[in-house]
Amino acid sequence: MHLLKVGELARRTGLTVRTLHHYDAIGLLPPSRRTEAGYRLYDRGDVERLTRILLLRRLGLSLDEIRSSLDDPGLSLARTVKIQIGRLREEIEGSTRLLRRLEALSAHTRDAQGVPAEDLMETLEMITMYEKHFTPEQLRQIEERGREVGAARIAEVEQEWPKLIAEVRSAMEHGVEPTSQEAQALAARWMGLVEEFTGGDVGIARSVSNVFRDEPKTRERSGIEPAMMEWIGKARSGS
Repeated sequence: MHLLKVGELARRTGLTVRTLHHYDAIGLLPPSRRTEAGYRLYDRGDVERLTRILLLRRLGLSLDEIRSSLDDPGLSLARTVKIQIGRLREEIEGSTRLLRRLEALSAHTRDAQGVPAEDLMETLEMITMYEKHFTPEQLRQIEERGREVGAARIAEVEQEWPKLIAEVRSAMEHGVEPTSQEAQALAARWMGLVEEFTGGDVGIARSVSNVFRDEPKTRERSGIEPAMMEWIGKARSGS
């Protein structure tokens, strides 16, 4: 490629001349050549370096961090592109999941009465909660697990949970010790339902625990309190 003047490089990349001047001033992107009059000239290597700068900036790195990364021999352009591809795939997967949820919501809005405001709020809360506590990979695993288990079993489990929660609360109120056989039997049933949801994935189980720990409204709706989780944990360990 021919050498590019700063104005042409700015025009073709969508950056401002001022930004390129700044990158030069801080030593992030000094041009490889200059004219006798001092005008900046950029070659292919400079364009490759600028590509890496923009990709790293999109990953959320500061300019100082980008400068250090550019000097890392293990972070080539190919590696930077690969990292960005992974990030974009996560974003696309997240957007796809959100699209499916909104499509489901749209189906309900076709009813004559529309969707109650409270249902809309619960949908928004659910979207925010899932995106905050679960990774894209975990959400994909949960969706796959739901297909494996099937709608019928999911409906059964949704009926089992309130009954089990009520039994655990009753046992706690009656002073049943976590070390007792009754408590351990309840804990076994509890973990059985959890494993049906998580597929035995420890990371997903941890994320579920974080939801109940950090989301008060989830605890309120489910009736699962921190003390109950602690009691189940003790029953599982037999302590």
